[in-house]
Amino acid sequence: MLNRLGFDATLTLGNKKSVDIVVVKDSGDVLTIDVKGIAGTTLWPTDNVKKSDKNHFLIFVSFLGKINDYTIQPEIYVLPSTLLESLVYRNPNQTRVGLRVGRMRKDGRKFKDAWHLLKD
Repeated sequence: MLNRLGFDATLTLGNKKSVDIVVVKDSGDVLTIDVKGIAGTTLWPTDNVKKSDKNHFLIFVSFLGKINDYTIQPEIYVLPSTLLESLVYRNPNQTRVGLRVGRMRKDGRKFKDAWHLLKD
């Protein structure tokens, strides 16, 4: 999708990082992206998100419990990192921190397929 939008995007490689993709826009501005994917439809873990600024985005991908069915399009949300904290779920009995798919469908639907946020 980033290529279709005309971005020069580069994957970063390695473990324990908070940036999966670096995008250089035509203006020279740099965006960073952290991709969170889940096979099911419950919770994207966000306890390892370390970066929050106006040029950092999170892309949440849910394969809707059908990760092996290539005919099913995943559900995708594009979220500015500065807005993550207002949507996360913190389990009071555990250290689990994440973003619930149901919450995004309800309160974050404006971020569904919101690729335009990367172009603004």
